[in-house]
Amino acid sequence: MKKAPTQRQLKVGELLRHALSKLFMRGEIPYLDHISITVSEVRISPDMKNATAYIFPLGGKHVDGLVPILREYEGFIRTYLAKEVYMRHAPRISFKIDTSFEQAARIDDLLREALV
Repeated sequence: MKKAPTQRQLKVGELLRHALSKLFMRGEIPYLDHISITVSEVRISPDMKNATAYIFPLGGKHVDGLVPILREYEGFIRTYLAKEVYMRHAPRISFKIDTSFEQAARIDDLLREALV
């Protein structure tokens, strides 16, 4: 059974989420300046050394190529986060596509069908 995240993990995750959103809005990563990216959540490990950012491109376009591009710029992103969020060590960040938007749309469609 997994333990719930601590208040510190939640706070650091939220700070990282805001910093990533700011980075994506400014369009500092080539190939992504024309894509609007939503950072829905950042989960950080208890030791604060690893983080997972759940992202989704606006409109669902370019989903397949998004994570490989971000993987190429991991060093740049980590350096940016180290400057934006003061931490003893900048966490290694990995990116995953957030599927909760698709699940919410599917549930919404099922509820609409049930009401008809």
